[in-house]
Amino acid sequence: MNITTRGSLTPAGLFCEVIMRLDKYLKVSRIIKRRTVANEACSGGRVMLNQKVAKPGAEVKPGDQITIRFGEHLGLYEVLSIAETVRKDQASSMYRVISEDESASAERNLE
Repeated sequence: MNITTRGSLTPAGLFCEVIMRLDKYLKVSRIIKRRTVANEACSGGRVMLNQKVAKPGAEVKPGDQITIRFGEHLGLYEVLSIAETVRKDQASSMYRVISEDESASAERNLE
């Protein structure tokens, strides 16, 4: 299982945070269709997590913002949920599109 949980004991009880690798999240959410392409985009400095250039292994959690540069075009997304697997028709429920160019939208909606 590639989803990790981190927890700590607080006065209100146990707090659990669900996280996932950035390249895996991009693939599962289908923002980028293939994990190897997501990994290459991250390694090439074309993906930012919360306004910082992110490596493929960066930890993603709900509330994070992902910026992806598709050539000359940008896409900005907010992480809403983390899931190990998701059906293709439900993948878009994992994130919210904040802004994206038409070509970024076309790239994401291929297949």
